[in-house]
Amino acid sequence: MKIKQLMIIAVVTTGLLFAITSYAKKDDAGEGHDYRTFHSNGKIDYGNIGDSYKADLVMYLAGNQFMAMQEVIQDFQKKNPDIKSVYVETIPPGQILKGQILKQGIINGQQTAQNPDLFASVNLGHLKKLKGESVMNDYIIYTHNKLELMVAKGNPKAIKGPQDLARDDIVQSHPNPLTEGIFKFYGAQMLKDLGLYEKVTAGKMCKSCWAVEGKTWFTSRHHRETPQRIETGEADTGIVWTTEVKHAQAEGRKIEGVEIPAPYNMGHKVGYAIGMLKTARNPYNAARYLSYLGTQEAQTIYAKYGFVSATTEDLKLKPIP
Repeated sequence: MKIKQLMIIAVVTTGLLFAITSYAKKDDAGEGHDYRTFHSNGKIDYGNIGDSYKADLVMYLAGNQFMAMQEVIQDFQKKNPDIKSVYVETIPPGQILKGQILKQGIINGQQTAQNPDLFASVNLGHLKKLKGESVMNDYIIYTHNKLELMVAKGNPKAIKGPQDLARDDIVQSHPNPLTEGIFKFYGAQMLKDLGLYEKVTAGKMCKSCWAVEGKTWFTSRHHRETPQRIETGEADTGIVWTTEVKHAQAEGRKIEGVEIPAPYNMGHKVGYAIGMLKTARNPYNAARYLSYLGTQEAQTIYAKYGFVSATTEDLKLKPIP
């Protein structure tokens, strides 16, 4: 075989390997499940962002519940068979709010609708901004979560709790403070309560960056990147939701969790708030979904994935304060 042909084969092979590796990394970080359309026949489409303009129900939700959504939506559709398609986007709510609802955004080269039927966040503050824009009036709290530290299987650095984040021999991967509510509203507060904020972050506000060179990494887009970094040896630990540890273990990943004691785990503050937009295309379907979230079936599914069930009071529709 001629040298030129060998060179072409080598280049093509390298390109294919790079593409496969890049795809695997994205899939490991959960990006393949960010945009899903659930059909009543059980089919699931991935990445059809245009469905945000035409599905029977469109929801933009806090990304940390991605693992529960297939079971939740499919149970909802069984109970409401006339809702043929449900488009669900699960990425950081700050990114959704700023880049998609308040400003027309481009995702993977496609425009996404600015008027989802429902928007949910791990912090009521995001919904308050929509009230200020006269886009949303009411909300419910439908589930709860808490913070946990994720480590590699066997906990090789013997991390015992959040105080160990002050150790100089620990490389950390945390959600970025710009678009990820888990850190912006809760992780940062935990570090401040422990007197570790400056030590761990150096006061940096950035993403896809070293807050402290070689010690503290802020994720690019989503804290689902953290288990991947831990598995590849790029990090020793990271702040995640308890549900993400449970999900990683259910998938057989070489991950463990280190519990964060109350009140530092923020369990007393973390409530998932959801509301209907006044500009919604499908208000009747949105109302049915809000009603469904209050059922025992919905609450049981969320609990199965490690979420903490909402109370009867949580599930009452309330005006945004």
